[in-house]
Amino acid sequence: MSSDDEVREEKELDLSSSDVVTKYKDAADIINMSLCKPKAKIVDICEKGDSYIREQTGNIYKNVKRKIERGVAFPTCVSVNNTVCHFSPLATDEAVLEENDMVKIDMGCHIDGFIAVVAHTHVIHDGAVTGKAADVLAAANTAAEVALRLVRPGKKNKDVTEAIQKVAAAYDCKIVEGVLSHQLKQFVIDGNKVVLSVSNADTKVDDAEFEENEVYAIDIVTSTGEGKPKLLDEKQTTIYKRAVDKNYHLKMKASRFIFSEISQKFPIMPFTARALEEKRARLGLVECMNHELLQPYPVLHEKPGDLVAHIKFTVLLLPSGSQRVTSHSLQELQPTKSIEDNAEIKAWLALGTKTKKKSGGKKKKGKKGDAAEAVPMEEGSNDANKE
Repeated sequence: MSSDDEVREEKELDLSSSDVVTKYKDAADIINMSLCKPKAKIVDICEKGDSYIREQTGNIYKNVKRKIERGVAFPTCVSVNNTVCHFSPLATDEAVLEENDMVKIDMGCHIDGFIAVVAHTHVIHDGAVTGKAADVLAAANTAAEVALRLVRPGKKNKDVTEAIQKVAAAYDCKIVEGVLSHQLKQFVIDGNKVVLSVSNADTKVDDAEFEENEVYAIDIVTSTGEGKPKLLDEKQTTIYKRAVDKNYHLKMKASRFIFSEISQKFPIMPFTARALEEKRARLGLVECMNHELLQPYPVLHEKPGDLVAHIKFTVLLLPSGSQRVTSHSLQELQPTKSIEDNAEIKAWLALGTKTKKKSGGKKKKGKKGDAAEAVPMEEGSNDANKE
């Protein structure tokens, strides 16, 4: 392939291509519509979410010259109260949602490998959410709004890490450790450029600057507890991703059968064990895990009584500004804490998300070190929190 062909191919994979932007937005539209207020068995909600994505993606891009891969990019998870993430149980699980549960729904969709992800938190409760539940939800939502305004060309990942911790502290909450916000690329849900939720001696990432035409999944998880979740039961793990750089000749027949099924059905994207041949899955997955052929997504928990809120969104760093393409409406909140007197947070929220266009001359593609200038938000346009 010539260098010119390589340049053209690379351009098609980022937001400088209008077709790529359209596919990201189409994927986003599907998962924005698929979040709903749940009052049922958790496994049924997970199945409903995945089925909805498969149905909706199957209805678009049907009459195209080449086959376009599309479907679930991350299985639907429903994590309740102090459960932090990745709870997507097997079909035999009988867990149900109860009144006043804090429910976190997390899912992802892709069109031609261009991924949109979303997570939303909802309290099963009529009327305004109050007390600690309102505090932790307001912390997550406000942190997400601040992050949206700081994820722009020229800003650094550590700017976001520092800011969201300050927001959580203002609501007397913690940002949960170990959560990573990844850059998204075609067929890549966990790109190398990341934003760390909490920086400490045990967890560090490389410094990085955001650049124009990049896409990110911004992942905000807040807790009324310590923000240091634990793995309580490995048997709860049901979501995995094929480790494409690993190979091993499996010894057990059941393992080879399951790994073959995974390689055919889910060569790149994460999947749920529910989608595998059930009788052989559990035994086969163990050997695959033992030899690092699969990357697990463990179910983590804060302490009983703690409440955890989760907001995740997909943001496109377009020339016109940072565009959030996945979201869901927020319940009315009546938190016990306020950010009205916090000048730093208020200044972040006032930034807006559009990039100011410079007059004269041809517009250049954003470069590292050239921070985009934000247009201030109009008064009254900030819906980061309803206080």
